[in-house]
Amino acid sequence: IVVNALVNAIPAIMNVFLVCMVFWLIFSIMGVQFFKGRHQFEYKEVANKTACLDRNATWQNLNINFDSTANGFLALFQVATFEGWMEIMQAASDSTDVDKQPQFEATMNAYLYFVVFIVIGSFFSLNLFIGVIIDNFNVLKKKYEGNYLDAFLTQNQRNYYNILKKAGTRKPKKTVKRPQNKFLLLFYDLAVSSRFEMAIVLLVFLNLVINAVYHYNETQAVTEFLDMMNILFVTVFTLEMTVKIIGLRIHFFRFSLHVFDLIVVVLSILAFVLDHVLSVLIVQPTLLRIVRVFHIGRVLRLIKAAKGIRKLLFAIIISLPAVFNIGALLFMIMFVYAIIGMSLFGTVRLTGVFNEIVNFRTFGNSFMLLLRLSTAAGWNDVLEALLVKEPYCNPKHFTLPDNTTRHSSHGDCGIPYLAIPYMVSYIILVWLIVVNMYIAEEVGITEDDFDMFYTVWEKYDPFATQFIKYEQLPDFVGDLDPPLQIPRPNEITLVTFNIPILEGEKMHCLDVLIALVKYVLSEVEETHELRSLKKQIEAKFFERFPARYNIVVKSTTLQRKKEDVAARTLQRSWRSYKAQRAMQSITAYARKQKILRAAYSGSRPFTSTMIDLSRRLELALNKFFLVQKDMWDLSESYCPTPFNVN
Repeated sequence: IVVNALVNAIPAIMNVFLVCMVFWLIFSIMGVQFFKGRHQFEYKEVANKTACLDRNATWQNLNINFDSTANGFLALFQVATFEGWMEIMQAASDSTDVDKQPQFEATMNAYLYFVVFIVIGSFFSLNLFIGVIIDNFNVLKKKYEGNYLDAFLTQNQRNYYNILKKAGTRKPKKTVKRPQNKFLLLFYDLAVSSRFEMAIVLLVFLNLVINAVYHYNETQAVTEFLDMMNILFVTVFTLEMTVKIIGLRIHFFRFSLHVFDLIVVVLSILAFVLDHVLSVLIVQPTLLRIVRVFHIGRVLRLIKAAKGIRKLLFAIIISLPAVFNIGALLFMIMFVYAIIGMSLFGTVRLTGVFNEIVNFRTFGNSFMLLLRLSTAAGWNDVLEALLVKEPYCNPKHFTLPDNTTRHSSHGDCGIPYLAIPYMVSYIILVWLIVVNMYIAEEVGITEDDFDMFYTVWEKYDPFATQFIKYEQLPDFVGDLDPPLQIPRPNEITLVTFNIPILEGEKMHCLDVLIALVKYVLSEVEETHELRSLKKQIEAKFFERFPARYNIVVKSTTLQRKKEDVAARTLQRSWRSYKAQRAMQSITAYARKQKILRAAYSGSRPFTSTMIDLSRRLELALNKFFLVQKDMWDLSESYCPTPFNVN
């Protein structure tokens, strides 16, 4: 898949490559105009070439120069990769004129030329080239992996899709029940205590400080103190594991972090025992030092307490498959280049950075040298050694390791027209392309956030039924940690999520988690490609959460709010109608008894009829103000715009 994606990305890569080459061509032509013929010199102080030749000395030229456009490209490539670029810039700034000896910073304007090129030719062009390579490679890689639809998603949609795939890998776990036995209950309370855990973390950190005290030529008192502290730490950590195993019982092994702690403690005990056994026996000191290194394993327990470190560790674990694929491709490229390098440059004289180890004389040496060059470290020095020429080499013969001499068309000199394309192509292919193929993308929700979600879920669903009550949702979401948390009051926000409400007024953990994920990622546009990919995930969800799909969906949070608003509207209308009817009844009754006429004339009859009328008026007014209160409540609980999670 990696090779096919890389090969098929070549046409798209060539477009941006040509654009970058146009920029470089302009700077190469400018460099030729500014510095051609000005990189020649003699090691001793002379005025010019004539004075040098009069002394029978050699008037030399730098291997990397601007004497031609091709040479200018090579010099600029070296500058763009920031390998040996200071020497090239210094040579240009010291140049004076053709056939003249260089003088320190005689051409200060050269600095401006190189600064502008670094900004345009390296920071812009080279990074643009790398970015296009990565983007096209990722698109074609998804196509060959069968996820071609993924290539048409936006970044936000892709993050949402990737998080959905991770969301289906976890399920709620049953809460560890408190034991009934008083003895076990004591250990249980201590094992789950946050203060106890914090004390252990502080001891682990103190253990790290103690391990850092070891040093060369330490006194006997320091050695004895450190040994005593190690015994103390091993004892404390062993007691901690004992407390947790007794308190949590078989549930201790359900938690991967607890198992990790147990392994670290066992290794610490093993290292402590071997340390004392080997110190009594007559063994090599190197073996003893290797065993003592295992003491550092206790520091790994800080991973459990440090969320940031766990994120990095998870990123490394997730990236391993991609690293293996890219590593296999990188190995094949290096294997081929090692054979070619051994065939072409196996006889080059050992000058410059070349020595008995750094050379192309054997396959092993070639491979190790190319492994170093995959980071582009010092590739310009290796190229300089491959460009060796007379009088520093013999153009007709080369010497074998057994000091025998053999004839060759190039002797032990370099082959510039082969060395330059060999080295430049390797750096472009390996350093610019293969090594940059894998880029880890971190989104706002991580594995730790999923663990936190289900840890809080256990408080509301202790039996791991995967469901909570609808009325528990606001409290549950408020108890989460960022970024999934929505602090109280959150009822209106949760209504917009449109989360399904299942039969029995229950809500499933997966529905709630997906709604919160979409909320964290803001608006995720629903496209045909995203819907098609979600259908693929739904099939996996059905296998992972069969209970979710066996219960009928009765409503949603948004629909429930609409029903509540509709009910309040009907109640308001009915009460308003009843109030109006009461007022009409009072008016009709008053007219019938001619009370209004009596009131107008100024009389105030306090008869039973007036008392009855007052009671009816009070009832009508109470109904009227009750309707007004309902209208006020309704305005506060308006029906918001839905937030679709489907």
